[in-house]
Amino acid sequence: MTIFQLYISLFLSFFKIGLFGFGGGYAMLPLIQYEVVDAHDWISVADFTDIVAVSQTTPGPITFNAATYIGYNAVTNQGFSTSLGVIGSAICTVAVSLPSLIIMTLIFIFFSKLKNNVWMQSALSVLKIAVVGLIASAAILLIDDYNFIDYKSWIIFGAIFIASLKKIDPILLIVIAGVTGVVLY
Repeated sequence: MTIFQLYISLFLSFFKIGLFGFGGGYAMLPLIQYEVVDAHDWISVADFTDIVAVSQTTPGPITFNAATYIGYNAVTNQGFSTSLGVIGSAICTVAVSLPSLIIMTLIFIFFSKLKNNVWMQSALSVLKIAVVGLIASAAILLIDDYNFIDYKSWIIFGAIFIASLKKIDPILLIVIAGVTGVVLY
């Protein structure tokens, strides 16, 4: 596969993810995993797990962070240079955000005509239900595929979940969870 073929494949895959990924980053994780791990084998399952972890802790939307990292890894894993990997990162990031930009521009243009439409309100209600299912699917994939079933992980999860209910700073919780993970593992 030439670099241009790889760039086109990356663009089309991430454009499709951006187009069909309703509900934000966590809802898109199963789509991303299917495209980059299962369908194209650009990265391994272990790399995907690392990408999810790093993308959650870095500033910005998880989907854009993951797209950037995957674009770089997909290109460099195929034996191309790191500078071509940077271009792959840019292509994936633009491709995943382009559908939202196009859709939001169209909605902005036609919103005044559609805001009171019964069909539009019904469609959005159905999408809310689908988003909950996609997020649950992402959580189940992470638990099943990556063996996050040991008791230490559940203890960390439970403690951080309870702390988050008490409105403790999320950044502090991330740091505490990370330090605890390093100590326990």
